Amino acid sequence: MNFRPRAKEEPEINLIPFIDVLLVILIFLMLTTTYSKFTELQLTLPVADAEQQRDHPKEIIVAVAADGRYAVNKTGVDGKGVESVAQALRAAATAGPGSVVIISADAMAPHQSVVTVMEAARRVGLTQITFATQSSSTSARATSAASR
Repeated sequence: MNFRPRAKEEPEINLIPFIDVLLVILIFLMLTTTYSKFTELQLTLPVADAEQQRDHPKEIIVAVAADGRYAVNKTGVDGKGVESVAQALRAAATAGPGSVVIISADAMAPHQSVVTVMEAARRVGLTQITFATQSSSTSARATSAASR
């Protein structure tokens, strides 16, 4: 029997894999931060008054009332059919097919009324359609003014 005390081996911490991982992370971070510098563009946008630049002859404003009546450029439309709205749009499209149709529908207007305007614009050849809205702060002011 060998009762001599053995020499205890000190546990060895191998730092090489740890350093390898840290170097890979460091290289990755260096590459991505360098890459992000090249993708940034410093732009100074020109300043202009948007109201002055609006091209009013190219705009056709179609108002849709809550009961389904139509008005094209503040002129009432006789009838509620697609053909009557298309005739009014054709007459109002002074700029030709480049005109923009702005649909300003009442919040309580039937969905079919808005679809009728869109269909009439398609038949006339007007493909640029947008919708007019109001901000919630504007409607809140209108509500508070109405309650006074």
